[in-house]
Amino acid sequence: MARVKIATEARERLSVDIELARLRDVDVKALRECWEAAHGKKAPAHLPRHLLYRLLAYRLQADRMGDLDAESRRILDQSSSPEQASSRATEVNRRTNNVRPGTVLGREWNGQMHRVAVMAEGFAWNGVTYPSLTKVAFAITGTRWNGPKFFGLRESLRSGGGERS
Repeated sequence: MARVKIATEARERLSVDIELARLRDVDVKALRECWEAAHGKKAPAHLPRHLLYRLLAYRLQADRMGDLDAESRRILDQSSSPEQASSRATEVNRRTNNVRPGTVLGREWNGQMHRVAVMAEGFAWNGVTYPSLTKVAFAITGTRWNGPKFFGLRESLRSGGGERS
């Protein structure tokens, strides 16, 4: 029988989930003790149990899996409501549309299928690494294209994708 290895990331997530479940089951006194252990000072007396839990849970997850990036913090700081933050985050995501290394993008052009591998340091196509998808699109077509749009990572204006003119 083949052995299955759980990736470090999956084990880390499982560990955090177990600790969150334990925190969920403790009383307010124990949460205050956890706060003091984590922050080196007493928890604010006015915080009710549900907020203590949420703050401790956030800190646990941020410490183990990484805190918010600068762009996310900026969006939250400049938003006046959760709805506005969501709208801004969606717009930023639509503009950047990050793809992870290891992803393979495909596009048919002039009857030929072109595959591009996303790498940590750029985009590989035909044995050459390019710094952007736009440069890859130019290499394929010989004309200027928006690289993410060429590879279908952005909706076109005609498809009603929400981009503004």
